[in-house]
Amino acid sequence: MRKRYRVKKEREFQQVFEAGHSKANRNFVIYQLTKPGQAHFRVGISVGKKVGHTAVCRNQIKRYIRQSLQELEPQLRQDVDFLVIARKNAKNLDMKETKTNLIHVLKLSQLLNPKQGNQVD
Repeated sequence: MRKRYRVKKEREFQQVFEAGHSKANRNFVIYQLTKPGQAHFRVGISVGKKVGHTAVCRNQIKRYIRQSLQELEPQLRQDVDFLVIARKNAKNLDMKETKTNLIHVLKLSQLLNPKQGNQVD
């Protein structure tokens, strides 16, 4: 995922946390903040040490999330900044389960465009 598609700065993370809305399932929490007129969505990913004690584990979870979002990119709303926060159970998911759970929580938060099919490969 390109850098312009990422929420990187602490100030931007805090803005989404404070002003945004959240939805969750057992594995992920999504905070979102609508930004009208924005050219494309931006995403921040957070995987804490409670989720995976080693950097290897946390980085694998982040890679799964990034890959899933990259595959879902055409279906995602473009006018939002959102944060994906992994919960403890996320460390037990493989790539396919990660994508399925992300689709579920993205639908709950209404970030997936209903016009296009939401398929799990």
